[in-house]
Amino acid sequence: MKRKKMTYTLVILTLLAALTVWVLYLPIFGKAPEGERLDRVKRLRNYRDGELQNLSPTPVKPEGVTYWDMLKAVIQGNETSVPTDPLPHVKPDFRRADSVKVTWFGHSSYLVQADGMNVLVDPVFSKRVSPFSFIGSKQYPGTDFISLEDLPTLDVILITHDHYDHLDYFSIVALKDKTNRFVTSLGVGAHLEHWGVAANKITELAWGENTVEQSLSFTALPARHFSGRLFKRNQTLWSAFVLQTTNSRLYLGGDSGYDTHFKAAGEQYGPFDLALLECGQYNAYWPLIHMFPEQTVQAALDLNARVLMPVHWGKFSLALHDWDEPVIRVTREAKKQNLRITTPMLGESVIFGVTYPDKAWWQR
Repeated sequence: MKRKKMTYTLVILTLLAALTVWVLYLPIFGKAPEGERLDRVKRLRNYRDGELQNLSPTPVKPEGVTYWDMLKAVIQGNETSVPTDPLPHVKPDFRRADSVKVTWFGHSSYLVQADGMNVLVDPVFSKRVSPFSFIGSKQYPGTDFISLEDLPTLDVILITHDHYDHLDYFSIVALKDKTNRFVTSLGVGAHLEHWGVAANKITELAWGENTVEQSLSFTALPARHFSGRLFKRNQTLWSAFVLQTTNSRLYLGGDSGYDTHFKAAGEQYGPFDLALLECGQYNAYWPLIHMFPEQTVQAALDLNARVLMPVHWGKFSLALHDWDEPVIRVTREAKKQNLRITTPMLGESVIFGVTYPDKAWWQR
């Protein structure tokens, strides 16, 4: 009887181990860099102690905060972190304008139309930002107003880094044959190739490197963040990007905590006609890897940006603040600092020199 019980236990443990291995090899987790790609990562100046580093020391949590503190806060939650009513939106108009046009889809996904080209940034159109469809933050009601089939023909898909709320497996698989080029941070191409994107369609950039697609120039710059889709962090790079068109310059911020790199970018590449900067998913428990709204305004000032467009909010709750707190705080600070800000509704477009929507549509 004892031997039979041990046999059952061994079988169960073996099955659990096999299931764990199977789950970990699911394609959604992507693939770490290897071979020549890994060698290139390891040659970067900010690769030390087996992983990529930020320009400034950046612990994920501050001194005095424990993971138990963070877990308790998450368990406690916040009832107003998700809107109760569907968010308003407008039907996107993808007709090209005479100047640069930016259409926001919520969080950090937006389409830049410039010089006759369509550039889609960090497309995330899944219902959850999670490896699994049944757990993780679910998109707000009213934010599923557009499908991938509605998008125009794409010239470039730009991926700032490999986190689930910026690199969405299902969106990439659906779009990989509908674009000519992927531009991304060094190392992220390993995920894309693993998901069936042809290697010759991928351009990976380290900080300071540049690539040109027809008349559009993309330059990767430092950000203050981290990367990773499974257990091992910081094996792929995270970046902001300067997008230079024929007549305009945009700063595509990706995810970043506040640091001196904004001032450096402003001095070397500014002024910027528009800075799209993260504004949301912040917390005192992780103050260095995301910006508080007031820091977002300061970053735009450091960049010498003519107009700030706050993103990284309005679709998912990945922190504990009220869902509309980021935009309330950032608009208040922008007014205080006399900085022009545009806050388009979901699906609404910013057209350079023509329209910069600033209606407080989140007020109900």
